[in-house]
Amino acid sequence: MKIMAAIDGTETSMEALMEAKHIAVSQDASLCIVYAVADSDENDESSGLKLLEQAKSIVGNGLNVDTRLVHAEAEYGLNGIAEALAEAANEWHADLVVVGTANRRGLERFVIGSVAEQVVSKVDASVLVVRPRRSAD
Repeated sequence: MKIMAAIDGTETSMEALMEAKHIAVSQDASLCIVYAVADSDENDESSGLKLLEQAKSIVGNGLNVDTRLVHAEAEYGLNGIAEALAEAANEWHADLVVVGTANRRGLERFVIGSVAEQVVSKVDASVLVVRPRRSAD
């Protein structure tokens, strides 16, 4: 089994990474951690590579872990990120893609959109969407 986890440095994406790790361990699966960067942003590319290395060390030893920095077309914003993630998942032949969601609602979701929602419609694999944890009120 091949599991791909998309990260962006947010707490929710790190929760998604941990879910992917738990599934990979239980299924003796390969794990690929992916970060999408805008084509022309060298600073983001550098920080993305650091984030991928940190994520790889977080999931620890004992797993077959690969990391990938994928390039998204900056002019397409979130659509470009979703497209780059989906293309990477399809090329790697992922069986499962794990992504976090910002859990936007209403007008914000309509205007900004959702990478997770777009990934669901673009990949040939199952998708696990991890929502942010609710704070205890």
